[in-house]
Amino acid sequence: MPTIKVESQLEYDVRQPTNMLFKIAAARTERQEVRNERLVVQPEMQMETLEVGLEGNTMQRLSVQPCQLTIQYEAEVVSVAQSTDLGNVAESNVGSLPMEVLPYLNPSRYCESDLLGRFAFEEFGQVQPGLLRVQAICDWVNEHLDYTPGSTGVMTTAADVVLQRTGVCRDYAHLAIALCRGIGVPARYVSGYAAQLQPPDFHGFMEVFLSGQWYFFDPTRLAPVDGLVRIATGRDAADVPFATITGDAGLTSKTVSAVFLPE
Repeated sequence: MPTIKVESQLEYDVRQPTNMLFKIAAARTERQEVRNERLVVQPEMQMETLEVGLEGNTMQRLSVQPCQLTIQYEAEVVSVAQSTDLGNVAESNVGSLPMEVLPYLNPSRYCESDLLGRFAFEEFGQVQPGLLRVQAICDWVNEHLDYTPGSTGVMTTAADVVLQRTGVCRDYAHLAIALCRGIGVPARYVSGYAAQLQPPDFHGFMEVFLSGQWYFFDPTRLAPVDGLVRIATGRDAADVPFATITGDAGLTSKTVSAVFLPE
């Protein structure tokens, strides 16, 4: 089981009283054990930890007066490696999907599976259902998009990416999710850390429901799957930003790292 050391530091110039929500802490799940966790806010102030949404995402809430704010996070995450023997992993029958999985068949703000459904069936409808079809979708996305930082923005959707054929990690994930949903495979967005990612940053990837459980996939192929650490899960990136700000505060510095620790 790999152990990954994750760290992040965010600095803000807070100019007016501001409410801030952060999703930067590694999630505690059956597949992730979080050890030696440390979260520090400077200047010191009251911080509330909440679990929200269907997925129980953890976030920290702060009410901040004007100041130079720094929030630091670090932890060691022991993850259960995803099986490499996925040859017999099949698609789950939609009629028997668990209730909590059903929302991830639907289109969402950035993943317009309704618009891309016909395209998805034309491209992947004849591929063997299951892992091979999801892998074919990830292969297509990786091969047909150019990874270009700054080429997309907060308004860019999966349908936009199909046309412009360029994007960053969130765009790769959004397009692959939309194509999976378009052929009837539940898929959702995951924000997290990624060991060996260059340059280091928060990373967006996806999770697909096959044979009764969720599996990670990263269409960018910029980091190994066993180096992915979940922070939060949602329908798309709109559900899981690392920071949500209501007020007047500007990000002045961001550093993120994730490295494998020696076994």
